[in-house]
Formats: sequence, structure tokens, C-alpha cells
Amino acid sequence: MPDTSTLTAYLIVILGLAVTPGPNMIYLISRSIAQGRTAGIVSLGGSALGFVVYMACAAFGITALLLAVPMAYEALRIAGAGYLMVLAWQAVRPGGRSPFQVNALPSSGRGKVLAMGFVTTMLNPKAALLYLALLPQFVVPEHGSILSQTLILGAMHIVLNLTIGVLIASTAGAIASGLAKRPSWLLAQRWLMGSLLAAFSVKMVSAA
Repeated sequence: MPDTSTLTAYLIVILGLAVTPGPNMIYLISRSIAQGRTAGIVSLGGSALGFVVYMACAAFGITALLLAVPMAYEALRIAGAGYLMVLAWQAVRPGGRSPFQVNALPSSGRGKVLAMGFVTTMLNPKAALLYLALLPQFVVPEHGSILSQTLILGAMHIVLNLTIGVLIASTAGAIASGLAKRPSWLLAQRWLMGSLLAAFSVKMVSAA
């Protein structure tokens, strides 16, 4: 078990990461505004599942393949950028509609929303490398099993992200009904979300 000082330092770092805007946060906010708190939380659950997969891979050393095999990282990075660009195009194409446009969420759509949240995380290679690069910095071999410490630290990150995500989803969802009454917002939303998603896509492709 990591000591108190190590856990405190780690909490400060992951809190900063949790409140830093990224593709997952943009998707969560957009989904919550578009379809309400429930859809946002369902999407958050999918994103959390993605983090669980990456965290487990890092804990057992599987994620190291992304560094050992450069092409594996490149393939995942390009796939993630392509996915974001598709969402951006859906938002801004002539006659199109934002994938986050305000709509009621049918019960049968929750599985799709969950899957999209999961895919958003899985196609972001930075999520995998985050665990691989960050967790070892706070593991102290003298304090017990390295695997156990890694799993504890990873679980802390996921729980913190879930907590902050629920707060974001709840706040964004509360204004969904008001936004639905403003047609001008729908157009602005399409271009804002499309531009941001495209920007993240370009950044992901151009990243070293």
C-alpha cells in the first residue's frame, strides 16, 4: 500500500488531470447537455470501462507493447484521431446534425451511448500511456506488491474521474431543457463541438 505522502501527491496530480479538458470531458459535457444527466452518466460509465481496461493492461504490463512496438501506438493514435474527425464532420456537414444535438434518450439507446463512451476512451492512446507513464512514479517497491499498488492507484484515478464526471453530467444536464428552446444554440453547438473535436483530432495526429 502506498504511504500517505505518496497518495497525497498522487491525488493532487490526478485531480489536475481530471479537471483538464480533453476528448472525454468534451464528449461527457456535450452528451449531458444534448440528452440530459442520465445519458451523460451512461456515457461516463462507458468511459470508465475504457479506463478500467487500460489500467488493467498497465498493471499487468501489457500496455508496454505500445512502447515496444511503435506501429501499435501509431495505429491506435491514428484510429482515435479518425474517430474524432468523423464526429466533427457529422456535426458540421451541410444538412447534418450534431451527434450531441438535444434529443430524448430512448431506453434502447443507452447501450449505444455506453458503447460510444467506451470507444471514446479506447481510441485515445494517451489514456493508455497515462497509466503506463504515471502510475510507476508513485509505486514504492518497499511498500508491498507492485501489482497491488498499481491497481490501487489506478482505481483511485477512475473513482475520482467518475466523481467529477457525475458532477459535470448533473450540471450540464440541468440546462438541457433551456437549450432545447434555442434553435440558434443548436447551430452554434454543432460548429463549436465540431471545431473542438477536429482540433483534438489534428493535435492527436501531430503529436510526437
